[in-house]
Amino acid sequence: MAARRAAHARARTATTAAFVVLAAMVPAAVAAAGTQQVDTTLPYVCTLPSGQRQATVRVSAAFPDRVVPGEAIRPSDVTTTVELPAEAVTDLKAPEGAGITAATRLSVGVAQNDATAEATWHGTAAPVAVPGSGPLTLSATGDVPSVTGQSAGDLTISAGNLAVDLAVTTTDGAGAGPAPLTVACTLDKDASGHGLLATVPVGFTSGGSPSSSPSGPSSPSGSATPSGSSSPSGQPSGQPGASQSRRAPRIAGDTPGTTTDRAGVAPCKYDEHHPATTRSLDTYVTGYTNVRKQKAATLLPPSCTFIEQGDLLGSLSPDGSQYLLTQHSEGQFYYRQEASTAPFTATFLTFDFVPATATMVLEQTGPLTVDSVGALDMSTFGGSLDTYIRVPVVLHVTSLSVNGTPLDVGASCRTRTSLRSPDPDPAQHPGDHLLVKGHGEYVGGMPATGYQLSSGGELTGSVTIPEFTGCRTADGENVDRLLTASVSGPDNYVKQIQGQACGQFEPHYGTECTDDKQPIKIPVAQR
Repeated sequence: MAARRAAHARARTATTAAFVVLAAMVPAAVAAAGTQQVDTTLPYVCTLPSGQRQATVRVSAAFPDRVVPGEAIRPSDVTTTVELPAEAVTDLKAPEGAGITAATRLSVGVAQNDATAEATWHGTAAPVAVPGSGPLTLSATGDVPSVTGQSAGDLTISAGNLAVDLAVTTTDGAGAGPAPLTVACTLDKDASGHGLLATVPVGFTSGGSPSSSPSGPSSPSGSATPSGSSSPSGQPSGQPGASQSRRAPRIAGDTPGTTTDRAGVAPCKYDEHHPATTRSLDTYVTGYTNVRKQKAATLLPPSCTFIEQGDLLGSLSPDGSQYLLTQHSEGQFYYRQEASTAPFTATFLTFDFVPATATMVLEQTGPLTVDSVGALDMSTFGGSLDTYIRVPVVLHVTSLSVNGTPLDVGASCRTRTSLRSPDPDPAQHPGDHLLVKGHGEYVGGMPATGYQLSSGGELTGSVTIPEFTGCRTADGENVDRLLTASVSGPDNYVKQIQGQACGQFEPHYGTECTDDKQPIKIPVAQR
């Protein structure tokens, strides 16, 4: 009887650990860690043209109050306020009525156990008028990279060297005065706490539950067992082993293949027509779709998608060897209050010699579903997560020109049915629809790689483009057959890139979300 109880206890422990790892690969919409507010004032010494001067730097931010190993720590609401002495204004030689713009670069040291790393917090300050007397005060906000502790143990975040770029402008924004000035500042050696900003405990609670559930995008747990139990390496998870303690915290910058340039990108913002809930995500998707007949590809520009997350469900496999995780969510394309992508234009050589240029949109005709299915090996705590995104869409041609001459195709020129993809489970998901798949993996002790719904990544698939219908010129000429012969057909490869999502429940401003809760990062299409 005691042996059976022990076996059941071990099974519960393993199940909890497995859920922690897999849950970290899928966004948890309503489970948010507590936060600690930081507001620290530090003395600095800054080097000005007139000499070294005392300055005051105030750093405010919000950090999670605790995380599990491998879970990203994302500082939010970060503001760096610099108060430079009056001598700084004199050194700038700013004319009367001028303004001062500034950018800051704060080096931030990250330490855990005996491992260290360094990040840079960038900030931009709103222009301020040159003060008539007294100090110059600048408040900068901007992008802050996340940091991930790779093992258990307190992670400390401390302020280091600071650089302040100053420029003088006239009231109309034209350059004035001397060249921009960079002021280098170092933490005063007498600063109490050596610049410490925050301490974030990384580990599990003594009760065997994760100390927090990831909110928004995160990496999976690097320690898959609760405190007091043994990890696969034989080390107690609450006490990192020698190999773990030397693993430097991981600093994350911008995701490769993303930009923050919103020029020409349609808004992706919940509004009164589509209000957000605590489970809402908004994100951009872009990429290429091959047109096999034309031996060419069509670029889909960044298009907005809204997603409502479903419940995260987990269970142990019948033989106890795997922990299984599923999540079903639903979504919608969104472009100017319509369920469609942004318009896109493609030029092809029709019949290999006549150039034809078409402007098109993909119009959603039914529910967009997102199904994530994961499995974690209970012995190695390595696993994977496959995400299947299905949506019925028709390709609507809004304008067409042939050999440079506009050809009226009417308002109803579109594919007769939805684009069609082969589906691995047609009985469960009948009907014509586009299907793209993302694959993510987790190796025990390492951050997740590949696609995750909240952080994005590569989605691929294959579609058949159906024949066209409703394409008629103003004088009644039917051009359905022209488009069908030029474009329609099977085996058209699709490669889309989803960007970092903005979670509406607890937005991470400056790193994931703009001030009005749009995704801050725009994905870049990859061939």
